[in-house]
Amino acid sequence: MSTADVAVLGAVAGFTIFLGLPIGRVEMQNVRVKTLLNGISAGILAFLLVDILANAGDVLDGSLAAAQHGGSWVRFAGLTLCYGFGLAVGLMSLLYVGKAVRRRRPSIGPGAMAFAETAVGRREEALHLAMTIAAGIGLHNFSEGLAIGQAAHADEVSLALLLVVGFGLHNATEGFGIVGPLVAADVRPAWSWLVLAGLVAGGPTFFGTLIGNSISSVYVFVAFLTLAAGAILYVIGELFSVGRRLSWEITLWGVLIGFLLGLGTELIIVAAGA
Repeated sequence: MSTADVAVLGAVAGFTIFLGLPIGRVEMQNVRVKTLLNGISAGILAFLLVDILANAGDVLDGSLAAAQHGGSWVRFAGLTLCYGFGLAVGLMSLLYVGKAVRRRRPSIGPGAMAFAETAVGRREEALHLAMTIAAGIGLHNFSEGLAIGQAAHADEVSLALLLVVGFGLHNATEGFGIVGPLVAADVRPAWSWLVLAGLVAGGPTFFGTLIGNSISSVYVFVAFLTLAAGAILYVIGELFSVGRRLSWEITLWGVLIGFLLGLGTELIIVAAGA
């Protein structure tokens, strides 16, 4: 396949995420619906977390089995280091970045101004959380792009196309995952913000496809998977915190729906033979 063809595949797979983002502009007054959407976001991300760690774990398992049968223990150690380092950076970096942002936020005074500050702060928190979700999904999508690019590089055209269809379906549901906390917080993002979030989350699929078509590195693959896992783990904790404040029962129903939605798209990929 030509580089242009590969680029088109990456773009199609990545930018289907824009299909779910416009729901962030819909005004919703029903608290139950908002809570449910927040839970669905968490459920989609929970499935992604399980899926990501399973994929990264498969690489480690294969490397360990190879080492036990005369393969390289250095390779296994390197992959294990990538796994642990990626998970730690993905999880803890978001914690400390969030703390730094909150420390830098200036106070604008007491009374009515303090009330405005609280409202603005909540909006900023919701937008920050949603963009963090987009970034975590973007790291995950980069690894998906690598898989598409590597399939194309090996001239496995049918496999590459199946991966594009499957990952495209995944990305369409992930758009809901990004805007769920915004809906729950009564925040209507600007269209420009939604475009930026879509580029942050979907763009890495495109770039990952191009890179995967040029180079093949299992270390990069594992590192980006675990970076995404760490980021998503942090975000799930934040979404659960929001859900407990609203309604834990409705949140858990949303988590179930979101998880099954993610599972459904995964089964479509498996059924297609990808």
